Amino acid sequence: MINRNLVPVHVLILVAFLSIAGKSRSANADIARMEVPPLATTNNFYMQNRPPLAPSRFMKLPIGSITPNGWLRHQLELEARGMTGRLPEISKWCKFEGNAWADPQGRGHSGWEELPYWLKGYGDLGYVLKDEEIIRSARKWIDAVLSSQEEDGYFGPRANKTGLEGKPDLWPHMVMLNVLQSFYEFSGDSRVLPFMTKYFKWLNSQPPETFGRGYWPKIRFGDTIESAYWLYNRTGEAWLLELARKIHENMAHWESGVINWHNVNIAQGFREPAVFYLQTKEQKLLKAAESNYKTVMDQYGQFPGGGFAGDENCRRGYDDPRQGFETCGIVEFMHSFEMLTKISGNPIWADRCEELAFNSLPAALTPDWKALHYLTCANQVQLDKNDKKPDIDNGGTMFSYSPFEVYRCCQHNVSHGWPYYAEELWLATADGGLCASLYASSEVRAKAGDGTEVKIIEETDYPFGETVSFRVSAPQAVSFPLHLRVPDWCAEASASINGRGLRDSGEPLSYLVLKRQWQDGDKIEMRMPMRLKVRRWEKNKNAASVDYGPLTFSLKIGERWTRYGGTDAWPEYEVFPTTAWNYGLVLDEKDPAKSFKVVRKQGAVAEQPFTPENVPIELEAKARKIPAWKLDSHELIGKLQPSPVRSEETNETVRLIPMGAARLRVTMFPVIGDAKDAHEWSDSKIRQEN
Repeated sequence: MINRNLVPVHVLILVAFLSIAGKSRSANADIARMEVPPLATTNNFYMQNRPPLAPSRFMKLPIGSITPNGWLRHQLELEARGMTGRLPEISKWCKFEGNAWADPQGRGHSGWEELPYWLKGYGDLGYVLKDEEIIRSARKWIDAVLSSQEEDGYFGPRANKTGLEGKPDLWPHMVMLNVLQSFYEFSGDSRVLPFMTKYFKWLNSQPPETFGRGYWPKIRFGDTIESAYWLYNRTGEAWLLELARKIHENMAHWESGVINWHNVNIAQGFREPAVFYLQTKEQKLLKAAESNYKTVMDQYGQFPGGGFAGDENCRRGYDDPRQGFETCGIVEFMHSFEMLTKISGNPIWADRCEELAFNSLPAALTPDWKALHYLTCANQVQLDKNDKKPDIDNGGTMFSYSPFEVYRCCQHNVSHGWPYYAEELWLATADGGLCASLYASSEVRAKAGDGTEVKIIEETDYPFGETVSFRVSAPQAVSFPLHLRVPDWCAEASASINGRGLRDSGEPLSYLVLKRQWQDGDKIEMRMPMRLKVRRWEKNKNAASVDYGPLTFSLKIGERWTRYGGTDAWPEYEVFPTTAWNYGLVLDEKDPAKSFKVVRKQGAVAEQPFTPENVPIELEAKARKIPAWKLDSHELIGKLQPSPVRSEETNETVRLIPMGAARLRVTMFPVIGDAKDAHEWSDSKIRQEN
């Protein structure tokens, strides 16, 4: 320690100056902007692709490394207390007693997709929340599955072994493999790898035509290719790559284009060429997945929210925003986008995942997570239980909220939406760093740089706030790159370290990479200013939608919830509008964004922000009623007609709320015009079109 009484003043000044300079240097960092993360080095701390598979740009962290907080954690807690966490109470397919998935000989009931669908997300829900009760309950099922393997390697329900005219129906097993993969990533259970190896040896003994058989399996066998790569990376068994090639060559050929128009088949199957790209390294396969996506969205996804008009199946002429997207499709699309982020490194896939997660998934369920509906639409102003076929490509109750078996696929499969999302918030990078891929309040513990385990605490109100803060905790100084994704919507992203702004900013659809020797207590702040944006959908009647940052906004419509069935614990609801919904927007022609005023609520973001009462942000807008825009004979919102639309009504001030909070919604708006080219919206035209 310096004895200040013995040191000349000029020396003390010099020491102080050097101390300040040292602190200044401590804020310095090498800054880079990258479209995709580099492959120049290898991350030895986390499971990556084993040669000859293409090198990993991103690696998934072990399940349990990420602790979600804030509103995302509350969604997971609602899920645990709601339908997913208690599904055996209401689903006959999840009854353990007599279940074919629970029997050592594979005999019993419910041997198809429902149980694996539920368990796929239920187990991960427990792992992410570190909920011991859920983990024990999931383990009971997994132990039963692991005890069901035959000598030849087949496991599970024996009926599936001959389910396709005497041949194997292997679709349900694809889902159960995902269950086992997550279980191993979380627990490291020594039974899993030998079990899966034995099953894949049996699968490899099947004739090639096995992989082109059956409606569901041949379309979705890309899931098995992914599982084969997962196992290969851990065991190095080269024959697994031969099996992957055999599957790819004999299943439905997604590399040639969209080969099936069922909405979940698309959401799940379109990615297969990009998965197989890992083995061939042919860029055309990576591009084929993007081409499939664009083909679907260009024809049937011409509205906001991230989904497409696939109410069961996409149909020509049924591309209006009143067509729905299955809840299964929402979560499978999100999973595909998460996978493609890691495969390609392209941040566009994370953008697409966020759009669905924030704008479509929340409204697919009741706010308490005790019921869901089959179809979620961009324009959907009445959620009644009545049949709307043929306007909707499925009969029965498609819009009302129910927890029961009418939604048997979605009822079970919705389970993995938020847990998988939480597991992908942070990724390891090939250069020994970490990437904040999907922004949410969270804590991550991971090895970086020289192998030092660091903890990063992320605090943010995103997507409702513009700032994301990170605090580094490390036992010693450690150098590693921190990748921060810059979304496509953000034109002016910036970052600071320990309060000092950095000279470079991130460009849209890129990664801002900060590399430095990080010290314990370092703080990083990422700012992503949100701007209003009006999108015009020329391919869909030139209608308009309104974005603010990653959020799309819908008209705020009064809701009347009416119970029509179910039980006190598990009620079924219809939802009816109590206020007018038939508005067109009045826009500033020169600068449409000026037509809106952002209204932020004071205080902290609510635990459940996806309700009309709790939304942190609203928009004020000018609009006019369109009297001829009404419900049709099936009580569906009438189809859009071309904009601009003529209206003689007076201007009104209306409120718009985030799309994810609007269970009744108009999100694709007609645009009001007074010019000669404005269209008259007539009852006769609506009757003719509907």
